Amino acid sequence: MKAVLNLALLACVALPTNGADDGQVPVIDMQEMLDASTLDVRVIKDWHTVAGPVATRQKIINISVGQVWDGQDYRIPVRLVVPADRKARGFHLTGGHGLRDFQKDMRVNGVDQILIEGGVGLVHTMVQTLNQSDQAKLGKEMDDRFIETLNPRYSIQYWGWPATLMRTITAAYAETEHFATGKVAMSGGSKNGATPSSVLILDPRTTAVHATVSPIWDSPLRMCDEAAWEELRAFNQRYVDGISDYAGKGGPERLLRHPFLGGTFGPIYNRKALAAGHSWSDLQETAEMVADCVFVTRNLKQLKARDVDMLFHPGTHDFVNFDIAWGGRHHPRTPIYLQCNAGHGQKPHPAGEKGQANKSAFLIGHFFDDAPDMLETPAILQQQVGDRLRITVRFPPDERSESGRIWWMYDRGLDGSAAYLREKFPDDQWSEMKWDDAEKAWTAEIELKKRASHIDFFSNHRKTITYKSVEYPTYISSPYTRMRLTGS
Repeated sequence: MKAVLNLALLACVALPTNGADDGQVPVIDMQEMLDASTLDVRVIKDWHTVAGPVATRQKIINISVGQVWDGQDYRIPVRLVVPADRKARGFHLTGGHGLRDFQKDMRVNGVDQILIEGGVGLVHTMVQTLNQSDQAKLGKEMDDRFIETLNPRYSIQYWGWPATLMRTITAAYAETEHFATGKVAMSGGSKNGATPSSVLILDPRTTAVHATVSPIWDSPLRMCDEAAWEELRAFNQRYVDGISDYAGKGGPERLLRHPFLGGTFGPIYNRKALAAGHSWSDLQETAEMVADCVFVTRNLKQLKARDVDMLFHPGTHDFVNFDIAWGGRHHPRTPIYLQCNAGHGQKPHPAGEKGQANKSAFLIGHFFDDAPDMLETPAILQQQVGDRLRITVRFPPDERSESGRIWWMYDRGLDGSAAYLREKFPDDQWSEMKWDDAEKAWTAEIELKKRASHIDFFSNHRKTITYKSVEYPTYISSPYTRMRLTGS
């Protein structure tokens, strides 16, 4: 296991060669991340007891993440929460907090209360754009230096945010009177889903991630494949030329300038980098350099060896996770839940699941051995017979799912395209699946639309997890599937 892990870490400390400064340091230096002596801890509020549904001990500090470049420190706030009467063994780490959150104590409730009662700590920090942490000037200078050099060390998403979480872990474990070594689970959405996924790869102290609307896999667009980008450009232009009912500002041409669709691991920097004199090969080199550090599907062997837990909620219409068709084809075993028509700022499908409690059940199951297991990703089979499509979804023999519901959509646009984001699964293109007791599988038949060239579909399946007399409805999806149709 150590040999496999070391290979992954070495891939993430390689230096860029495309015009970067001679004095660069590695993108992520694990020795730097683990060094508690350089945290330069500033105590904002020392350990104190906080009453509530369950009593806790809390501390708020400010720490140094590290030197972005010589003489430029990057600092972040951290909140530490442990049970009032004992050490915490491991903790749940989140970064989706603002500066105001650190100005008051935290009242523990919901799944956080269950974790604290079970002896698991809570650790909060800030994984946000730097203007949200009163460091806007530093954020702009980092962006400018990254575009100039394509050195990932200057990138907030490739270095700053992952380093934030890793240094926060170091700060928590430095509090030896309050934290004992244990599992470290991370959760969050968008940048707070992407960053934990990267940290899960890089930091062997971490054990689980629950990530929503954030990247998972290294599709050609993300890897800056020039042919894929040209195909996307031509498809988008044809799509925009055919729009006659666009009501937004700037006309339909605005759809061609989306700041995220196609980005490697976040906002697109391709246009700025090319304008600054870099080439497509430079962009590809940078993408290849960071890919092993950020995409979990390039690290499955070492993650399996570490026995980590993962669950992703990519959304079917998210501008950050814009490549679920590619992912479903190449990584069908990735554990995902697809909320139909969901994504940043999107309105979910009216037939979507209500009361879904995946994150709570995931965290409970990760930290506590007496919790029931959630469903694993099922296998999906499909067969076109004339003008009908038969779909079969099968779980392992020992799995017990309670329901099956399927959605479908015809002729959806390319991954990463304006059409992909803009056109939704229709309200009437879904159905409940039937349980076939003979086949031990969920089945559905779809009457195919005439003259459709392809169909996209996926199914969702429920299992209710009961823990300490509380029920948590959980869902898992079959692999997202795109199928070419014949003779329809």
